[in-house]
Amino acid sequence: MKKGIHPENYRPVVFKDMSNGDMFLTKSTCKTTETVEFEGETYPVVKVEISSTSHPFYTGKSKLVDTAGRVDKFMSRYAKVRK
Repeated sequence: MKKGIHPENYRPVVFKDMSNGDMFLTKSTCKTTETVEFEGETYPVVKVEISSTSHPFYTGKSKLVDTAGRVDKFMSRYAKVRK
């Protein structure tokens, strides 16, 4: 790589998918205060809600990710109206 084109804090960072626990290592300038043990080394960690290992488009599985129960509330209201 060319010298002097990357920021000073360009370093290896682990991204952790919180929906399935999968982790991958890449370089980034993301600011983080947490660290994690990955493949025998300690790296800064950035927690993400969804990644290519859990996203329905990439996995081919249609899955609803609903933490607040909004889909269930809608379905119960819709069922009452439909009858």
